[in-house]
Amino acid sequence: MDTKPKNTFRTGTLRAIIEVSFIVFLFYSNLLMGEYSRTNNAAGKTFLWALNDIFTPTNFLIAIVTGVIGNLVFEFLRKKL
Repeated sequence: MDTKPKNTFRTGTLRAIIEVSFIVFLFYSNLLMGEYSRTNNAAGKTFLWALNDIFTPTNFLIAIVTGVIGNLVFEFLRKKL
């Protein structure tokens, strides 16, 4: 009896999207925490100001590239172990 899913491309793609999204989420949450610890929230900086400061095209590109690299490393480790 075959226990493998019928559509492995779809499940693999969905898993990759979820893993990359999780890495992007961790990246942005780390940036947000850093923004508050750097400014100490004493200079009248609001939450919206911090979000505006971290959601830039450069940060988005870095998040996507590191997410894809992280996914490739996880896949390599899955196959190796």
